[in-house]
Amino acid sequence: VAGVSGVDRIRVNFNPDDYPDLPVKIAAEVKDFNPLEYFDKKEAKRVSRYIQFGVAAAVQAVRDSGLDKADLDRSRVGVIIGSGIGGLKDIEDQHEVLKRKGPRRVSPFFIPYGISNMIAGLTAIRFGFKGVNYCVVSACATGTHAIGDAFKLIQEGMIDVAVAGGAEAAITPLGVAGFAVMRALSTRNDEPQKASRPFDAERDGFVMGEGAGVLILEELEHALKRGAPIYAELVGYGATDDAYHITAPDESAEGPAACMRMAIEDAGISPEEVDYINAHGTSTPLNDKTETKAIKKVFGDHAYRLKISSNKSMIGHLLGAAGGVESVATVLTVKEGIIPPTINYEHPDPECDLDYTPNEAVKKEVRYALKNSFGFGGTNASLLFKRWEGV
Repeated sequence: VAGVSGVDRIRVNFNPDDYPDLPVKIAAEVKDFNPLEYFDKKEAKRVSRYIQFGVAAAVQAVRDSGLDKADLDRSRVGVIIGSGIGGLKDIEDQHEVLKRKGPRRVSPFFIPYGISNMIAGLTAIRFGFKGVNYCVVSACATGTHAIGDAFKLIQEGMIDVAVAGGAEAAITPLGVAGFAVMRALSTRNDEPQKASRPFDAERDGFVMGEGAGVLILEELEHALKRGAPIYAELVGYGATDDAYHITAPDESAEGPAACMRMAIEDAGISPEEVDYINAHGTSTPLNDKTETKAIKKVFGDHAYRLKISSNKSMIGHLLGAAGGVESVATVLTVKEGIIPPTINYEHPDPECDLDYTPNEAVKKEVRYALKNSFGFGGTNASLLFKRWEGV
């Protein structure tokens, strides 16, 4: 809401000076994170950074919801927390161990803590949640798909409560290099705070971020019965695919448009009732104009009355965690009536001509808010949140 960028030169995860040919030296890193607040000393050393983030977010969400102290059937509580990339640093580190010291020195924890479903597994173990438990892996739509899946499982009566979201920690030499050679990342190394600039005409790629975001979803009567704090309602979910290209979006924008329509129809409302869109808004030349085109396809003239913003302008692109963290932001937007800004919006793009809430937060009552996430492989996910107005 303050409009402050979290992007800086990479310092926490590795020293980019060790890789002089690496063209990207900036990221939005999590600073001052203390895993000992969530793990004992031995486990903190073993557990991958992305798992640390995911479990920490899950613990915060569970405690905030009161689930940890609630008298409930734990076999009816599910956990669906995904990661787009998983334990990339573990792969890098243990490959070095294998080369230098041989196979017998590879950590026995490499496989268990390198697989993406271990966030959900450790969360379930910690709280005794025995319902459905798995992870979603769908690139940058991971967290949003996880929340959407959990929503549908509750609607179908398979579970009463779900701990759902995404986590990521892929700011490693290999991770940065992999995205950099695709020319997906911003190379504004000299002005990192201005590098992520969704919908701006001078955008040149996204900035990698890291972290985790987790929501507690609960069937309404179940939540009311136990007096749970309710922030918002989740009322719609859409999921589609472009079926076009492994990384590039289909510039027809039909896939994301169909996804948004699906979420709106699932909620049983009209497009004109949507007040705000928390955009995927990556700051890449193709994504931002394609998302804008999709919004126009769905909303017509109402597109110009919508408030839109991209959290990635401040926190970077958290990949598989983006949908989780940005869903938290969307829920708080609905609850508090404050729309976060898209910072670094300085040069209007004629192909991106909607209201992206430039540079400063705006107070506005929001009844319905749409959250978009799109990913490699053409995957699309949208969630529709509604302001909680009581029974």
